[in-house]
Amino acid sequence: MELILVRHPAVAIEPGICYGQSDVPLAAPAEAFAADLARRLEHLTAVRPHRIDTSPLSRCASVATLLAGRYRLSVREDADLMELDYGAWELAHWDAVERAQLDAWAANLEHGRPHGGESAAMLAARVDRWLERAKAVCPLSSSVLAVTHAGVIRMLASCLIGEPIAVSLRRPLAYGAICRFVRVPGHGAELVGWKLEDWDA
Repeated sequence: MELILVRHPAVAIEPGICYGQSDVPLAAPAEAFAADLARRLEHLTAVRPHRIDTSPLSRCASVATLLAGRYRLSVREDADLMELDYGAWELAHWDAVERAQLDAWAANLEHGRPHGGESAAMLAARVDRWLERAKAVCPLSSSVLAVTHAGVIRMLASCLIGEPIAVSLRRPLAYGAICRFVRVPGHGAELVGWKLEDWDA
C-alpha cells in the first residue's frame, strides 16, 4: 500500500500570517498545479491512486477535485485532514502573537494550546483516525492520495516512521510538495510498518 500526501499550492495571503483552518484562497488557479501534479506523480510511482481524499478547505479540495477528474475517481472530503486549528491566532500575524504564548507553546509542543485551538496531540489523534479508515478500506496493493496541509503531513510522518514530532517539524516541506510512504510487509498478512520513499518531491 502506498500513501501519497500532497501539500496544497501557495496561498494568496500576506507572508507571516497564521492561517491554519481559515479558508484562504490559492495564489493561482488550481488547474495548472493539478496538471503538473499528475505529471510529477507519474514519474514518482507506477501505482495509480485508488482513492483520493482531501481536506475540505478550498486550497486543497480544488486541487483534489481536478486531480480526481484525471483519474476518474470521486473525491472524499475529510475534516480530519484539515490543518491544525490555531484558535485565537487564526489570521493573526505571527509577530503580533505574544512572545510568552509562543514560548509556552514551544515548551509543551505535544499538549500545549495557548491559542485555545488544537494541541499537537489532538491533531495526531485525528490524522490517525483518518489513516485507520484508509487502511481499513484499501487493499495492500492500492495507493491512497491525500491533498492536505503541512501540519498534517508532518504529523503523519511522525506517526508512520516513528520520529519525534520535533524532528518532523524541521523537515523542509514546500507548497505543492509530494511525500510518499510505502507500507512494509512482514510474514503473510502481517505488516510491520511504513517506509518513507519520497519527501518534499
